[in-house]
Amino acid sequence: MSTETIEDAGRRTLRVVHTTTFDYEAPVTASYNEARMTPAAGPAQDVLDASVAVQPTTWSHEYVDYWGTRVTAFEVLEPHRRLTIVATATVEVAPPPGGGGQATWEELGGEDVVDAQAAYLTDSATTAVPGDVAALALDVAAGLDPESAAEAICLALRDRLDYVPGVTTAHTPAAEAWLARKGVCQDMAHLCAGALRSVGIPARYVSGYLYPVTDGVVGETVTGESHAWIEWWTGAWRGYDPTNRRRAGLDHVVLGRGREYEDVAPLKGVYAGAAASDLEVTVEITRTA
Repeated sequence: MSTETIEDAGRRTLRVVHTTTFDYEAPVTASYNEARMTPAAGPAQDVLDASVAVQPTTWSHEYVDYWGTRVTAFEVLEPHRRLTIVATATVEVAPPPGGGGQATWEELGGEDVVDAQAAYLTDSATTAVPGDVAALALDVAAGLDPESAAEAICLALRDRLDYVPGVTTAHTPAAEAWLARKGVCQDMAHLCAGALRSVGIPARYVSGYLYPVTDGVVGETVTGESHAWIEWWTGAWRGYDPTNRRRAGLDHVVLGRGREYEDVAPLKGVYAGAAASDLEVTVEITRTA
């Protein structure tokens, strides 16, 4: 992932084309899928247009899931050897809103916050961290307010984990990535979310795209990246990119938010037929304003 920061105080408009192609060795007779590839609208992100096109397809519909992510569900009931999903969207990204207050440790531990943020304080097998990570998080947080502690914990963990593709998968538990001291953005997001939850800071996993250049020219198309980062709650939700050691900003496009990758996986489904396939994924991002 890029480790550069884009310095821009204004808004930015990005067009994203995310293409996924499966080529099967033999005809697939049926395929049932869910795509979470439509960007989320929010205070710092306006969705100007969005579509998900599938070829071939016989039926599809859209809905919003429990976590607030727009889902395109589709099925293919004719024999096919290739399945192509093209998600296209134009979003206007604004600087993250300021303010929202600074919660104290006492407030984070209060019944109102614990009840309201229960889903983002509870770990799964994927985000649960081992004892030494929880101890490190407590040590780093000592003497700091929750907001400062959250960033310090993420930095401490990132400094101990090397970015190495291919060692893990999107479903690898945070504890395994920590043991290997290697991983990618999903691992760092899972690990940081679990560590923050271990000290009482609500944290959620964010799926999206990263615009990877610092000086993008309007009209120029670049190779983008599917990406993962986190948001923590310390009086308001704030985005942070552990992989790149910085706050999420104008170069981050949000698709969905959940407890972990499984809640917001861009594409998942089942099929009947050929046992093997070739997968090709490309993300192209154009700055249009």
